[in-house]
Amino acid sequence: MDLKGRDFLTLKDFSPEEILYLVELAADLKKKKKAGIPVDTLRGRNVALIFEKTSTRTRCSFEVAAHDLGMGCTYLDPKSSQIGKKESIADTARVLCTMFDGIEYRGYGQEIVEELAKYSDVPVWNGLTNEYHPTQMLADLLTIREQFGDHKGKKLAYLGDARYNTGNSLMILCTKMGMHFAAGAPKKYHPDPALVAACDEYARVSGGSILITEDAAEAVKDADIIYTDVWVSMGEPDEIWEERIRDLSPYKVTKELMGKAKESAIFLHCLPAFHDLKTSTAKEKGEQYGITEMEVTDEVFEGSQSRVFEEAGNRMHTIKAVMAATLGFSTI
Repeated sequence: MDLKGRDFLTLKDFSPEEILYLVELAADLKKKKKAGIPVDTLRGRNVALIFEKTSTRTRCSFEVAAHDLGMGCTYLDPKSSQIGKKESIADTARVLCTMFDGIEYRGYGQEIVEELAKYSDVPVWNGLTNEYHPTQMLADLLTIREQFGDHKGKKLAYLGDARYNTGNSLMILCTKMGMHFAAGAPKKYHPDPALVAACDEYARVSGGSILITEDAAEAVKDADIIYTDVWVSMGEPDEIWEERIRDLSPYKVTKELMGKAKESAIFLHCLPAFHDLKTSTAKEKGEQYGITEMEVTDEVFEGSQSRVFEEAGNRMHTIKAVMAATLGFSTI
């Protein structure tokens, strides 16, 4: 399958066959890495990584993947780039594509990465925007396939704030790939109706389905995968913590809630997770609001059904697949 020169901005732009190809390529690259087989056929290429929002997994995944493929990479943190400040997004794209073979963007509005792609002559990859998180979805799908052998017909229940990048992208992924997606969230945290309508059409074609409910127990009933994310994202104001804790606490993933899913169900989380008080932010918010965890209990996070660290590790392999496929990777 030829994806050379393609941007990777949202899974809406890719067919189920193309998505599965990327995941299968990632599985092959993962197998080769574990066997010590080099895949550095992109030697001499270079990529730029623009991070307006910092990240552990996304940065490390892109950097290690680039090095494994033989490429150099330049990291531009929030203080190292003039994008949108002293230099327009269009001008930034036109400058960077004269020096680099690919550009990654992780930051705010989807319109930013879309404009970068519009003015760039090289592939642009979405490392995360407010609206979509496509690289995470490939890691999730690879993890699901490793756990169950296949993904078709599996039910994924997402709990919490279903309006933004992770919830949106999971709904797209599931409905494109013939899976059943359920979102358990308060009504004001439900996904955009226009996106739901588009995903309904994907599901009609693939044999998947969508359930949007305010009942957490209904969402997780017979689920194969229970998924959640942080309640307050990077860049959001401190004032919303109290509101989110009040509104979303009924959707916390607990052992009891996991028990309402299938016995074989796994727990996923794109990380970082507020499951204990071992970070400065968690300690501060724990003292402020009298809580010891937020979106998931430590019992579930550290439990036998959790696959969060396998999922995190798969970020690198799937990101490697995206860069390799869109840059014209060839096997040794």
